[in-house]
Amino acid sequence: MNKKHPKALPYLFLSEMWERFGFYLMLGIFFLYMTDTQRGGMGMDRKQASDIFGTFIAVVYLTPFVGGLLADRVLGYRKSITIGGILMGIGYCGLALPGMTAFYVSLLVICIGNGFFKPNISTILGNVYNDPQYKHLKDSGYNIFYMGINIGAFICNFFGAYLRNTFSWGAAFTAAGIGMFWELLFFGLQ
Repeated sequence: MNKKHPKALPYLFLSEMWERFGFYLMLGIFFLYMTDTQRGGMGMDRKQASDIFGTFIAVVYLTPFVGGLLADRVLGYRKSITIGGILMGIGYCGLALPGMTAFYVSLLVICIGNGFFKPNISTILGNVYNDPQYKHLKDSGYNIFYMGINIGAFICNFFGAYLRNTFSWGAAFTAAGIGMFWELLFFGLQ
């Protein structure tokens, strides 16, 4: 029995790892940034920040439905993932810009980008393992892929805390954006 996984797996692993790095870095500091009054945050009260955070999370989980439909019927998976990665990277970097307009536009761009990215990278992985020579390795392939999620979600916290404490909120959000651009690099190599 062939135990060799498809060539696409390491690229998809690294793409998902860097995407989760950016997403969880942003998510980990988002509420703190909105409520911070002493180190350059937005100075919102907790109620307003909670409303924004909750709405953001709701829309992030809603948009993959539309992004998946567009990928299936119009754009294709690779193009959708690329569009999503670019939009998310721009959105994360946009959070480093001052002003409420940049803030809300960045959140919208992140939500749209997430909709294009999230449902489609897992679909590509599933399609790669539909080949009969790899079908028996599908479960272990998904386990490897999900380790990328866990690694990205774990390491981002150290980067986010260091950059925010040493430099600024903007540096931490920019690191999330750079993580997304790394994702695009690895996805493009596939």
